[in-house]
Amino acid sequence: MKDRLIIFDTTMRDGEQSPGAAMTKAEKVRIAKALERLKVDVIEAGFPIASPGDFEAVQAVARAVRDVTVCGLARTGDADIDRAFEALKDAPSYRIHTFIATSPIHMQKKLKMAPDEVLEAAIRAVKRARNYTDNVEFSCEDSSRSEFDFLSRILEAVIDAGATTVNLPDTVGYGVPDQYGAFIGRLIENVPNSDKAVFSVHCHNDLGLAVGNSLAAVMHGARQVECTINGLGERAGNASLEEIVMAVRTRKDYFPCETRIETTEIMNCSRLVSTITGFPVQPNKAIVGANAFAHESGIHQDGVLKHRETYEIMRAQDVGLNSNRIVLGKLSGRNAFRTRLKELGTEFASEADLNDVFKRFKDLADRKSEIYDEDLQALVSDTDVSVSNERIKLVSLRCRTETGETPVADLMLAIDGEERSASATGDGPVDAAYKAVEQVMASGANLQLYSVNAITTGTDSQGEVTVRLERAGRIVNGQGADTDIIVASVKAYLNALNKILFPVHREHPQVAGV
Repeated sequence: MKDRLIIFDTTMRDGEQSPGAAMTKAEKVRIAKALERLKVDVIEAGFPIASPGDFEAVQAVARAVRDVTVCGLARTGDADIDRAFEALKDAPSYRIHTFIATSPIHMQKKLKMAPDEVLEAAIRAVKRARNYTDNVEFSCEDSSRSEFDFLSRILEAVIDAGATTVNLPDTVGYGVPDQYGAFIGRLIENVPNSDKAVFSVHCHNDLGLAVGNSLAAVMHGARQVECTINGLGERAGNASLEEIVMAVRTRKDYFPCETRIETTEIMNCSRLVSTITGFPVQPNKAIVGANAFAHESGIHQDGVLKHRETYEIMRAQDVGLNSNRIVLGKLSGRNAFRTRLKELGTEFASEADLNDVFKRFKDLADRKSEIYDEDLQALVSDTDVSVSNERIKLVSLRCRTETGETPVADLMLAIDGEERSASATGDGPVDAAYKAVEQVMASGANLQLYSVNAITTGTDSQGEVTVRLERAGRIVNGQGADTDIIVASVKAYLNALNKILFPVHREHPQVAGV
């Protein structure tokens, strides 16, 4: 029998720390249900004490899923631990994950604590968490730059205090696979009670080595990997869940463990996370990129046609690429529509909610002949956006563009119900529309990113637009989708403006204060 490799998904916690990737409660619930179908072992749903919104989102996830453990992050302070329990307690299975930094630079410069103080705080936090659950994880933040003897000491102490999982994050992406893997193996050998806890790794991708470091650690005894869909995460991201899972599955001859992941759900999760966060997947991304199973070279095409395994070590069907098309159109009824969305992880709280999204679906079906799962996901995301914190709304938009003439955009916005109009010219219709928006809003925000992606194939595809705005050091992403790319662009811009002008306070989990 092979060991079980526990897959701990932190898309909704660490992934959300990507600038602009904040998720609403409804979006987190949708992702959680998709992860449950993917059969991840643990979902880290957020950092409950960070804000009321984070608490409510973790609580909603805890109540929404059944076949997965829900985890909440907490620093070592009593209030953090207690708040995590309050958010998680309705879940059939839950875990409290507490952490403190252990590297000299973090202890001295950030925490301003001596090693003995850090050790005491860690033990106290684990014991308090054990009052609520016997499923407690402890993380040594910045472990890859921590002193080995101190790590051994603190790991032994927190395991004695009741930690059932101990996590050794490569927080700043400093590790190198051979070195990091050996480091994990040495700790397992050196800590006297290491057999009483699962050793876990959480690797960042600053040097592009997150997956390599994670897999090296697995080969040296780690039995939990913390990872995210599409490698989402702050800075350069985290280890990609899909790459970890498919490496272990494809090279079962090499890895001494296996996961319980339902790999045919990988593409659905990838597309959902991309749609919700507005972070497109690069075409050559391993496993889930558009080109991952495409062959351009004539030699490759010839080989694959003769025998697939000549150039493919995985089947596209294994990651869910054979089931992306649905048979829904303008003649489809509510029941078929509801059923397919339920399969995709979206259920409606009321008939009114269903009717609102169904109307949008019918409008879309009138404009394009074939509807795909990606279209439905974008439709639901667009609906979520329209009902959450939308104080600025698009009422109408008209753009005039002609060869040799300067484009003009006329629009009307509603701000808290009050309608205001503007007209502007620009270098193109999008530029003109954005200038018209700024005539009304005068936000002072700087546009850092404007990205357009076709959600599906064909000239009638919905365009999905992502914008990134910066204002006074704060960065947000906005998303919008429509078959009219100019409308999608304005929707995305307004989505970002709603976030940046009417923010919800949220504390970063790695601030000092324990």
